[in-house]
Amino acid sequence: MIQPPEPTNAPAAGIGPKLGTLANLDPRTIWPREAADFTPWLLANPGTLRDALGIDIELNAAEHPIGGYSLDLIGRDVNHDAVLIVENQLGFSDHTHLGQLLTYASGSDAKTIVWITTGFREEHRQALDWLNQSTDEHVRFFGLQIEVVRIGDSLPAVRFKMVAQPNDWQKRLKASAAELSIGGKPALYYAFWSRFLERIHKEHPGWTRAKKPQTTNWLWVAHPLRGIPLSASFGWNRTLSVELYIDTQDPEYNTRLFDRLAQYKVSLEEHFGRPLLWDRAEGRRFCSIADTSEGDVSTTEKHDELIDRIFDSIGRWRKSLAKLSPDVFALQAFAPASAVAEDRADGADATV
Repeated sequence: MIQPPEPTNAPAAGIGPKLGTLANLDPRTIWPREAADFTPWLLANPGTLRDALGIDIELNAAEHPIGGYSLDLIGRDVNHDAVLIVENQLGFSDHTHLGQLLTYASGSDAKTIVWITTGFREEHRQALDWLNQSTDEHVRFFGLQIEVVRIGDSLPAVRFKMVAQPNDWQKRLKASAAELSIGGKPALYYAFWSRFLERIHKEHPGWTRAKKPQTTNWLWVAHPLRGIPLSASFGWNRTLSVELYIDTQDPEYNTRLFDRLAQYKVSLEEHFGRPLLWDRAEGRRFCSIADTSEGDVSTTEKHDELIDRIFDSIGRWRKSLAKLSPDVFALQAFAPASAVAEDRADGADATV
């Protein structure tokens, strides 16, 4: 029987790229102590968690008091303007940490809840899935499995494996399907923010990590003061604003921060390049400082022009806030314990 010829382009034995072998390390060889080693490291390196979750976050404090207990990490989910908490566990998931997670979520009024372990038991993964299915569209539970890997003698690298996450598309549909089905303003906002996010990630990728467009008239776009959002929004009277929105849980603190900024009004507006609208909002919880102009989301042919104006305003905010006196940020020492929003400048987190 005649055998078919061997392929002439087959590589010779031993020829080809040399590849290393990926080895898994015990995370405790890198961080022997969870509270003293791992939690401070994660607080100082929030980018790893941002990338794993796919949302923009800020981590503000470790060992945050909740009643008589201490929450590992508290921060802010920038995309959803919500309190974010993180429960760390350098070991397999257990009932104790699940109970702590729910206690901390309740005590901090968190809406974005993250549980990090070295491995999830199936019953605990199912519990997170059930919580995501049973809560409303404003609450999100994430389960992340931490892994440490290395190739040969290289430096160890951290990676997170998503084990449980909210079904945002289903929750979004639950909240806004009726609005989108009839069109109108929600559909126009969705189209505008879709284009906005498409452009901002191409032209200014460091300005936001938001990925999902909204059906509302506003979107958080940057954070020049840590924890105090800078937002773009359409007003009822056909206006477009890019504003500092000061709204922690303490009205008195909000007013004090606004008044401190107002002391530098002349300098701030000089560097900004035009007057701003200052609203102390007497009798209400929030205060705001806005750059406002004409803008109507229904003029779809002008969406790119409106986006250009938002980008210009963000650039002006970035320039002017960089010139503020450090005295403005001294109020952070008086920030309310329950407020995630801290008014301090931080070059790593204040990406505007």
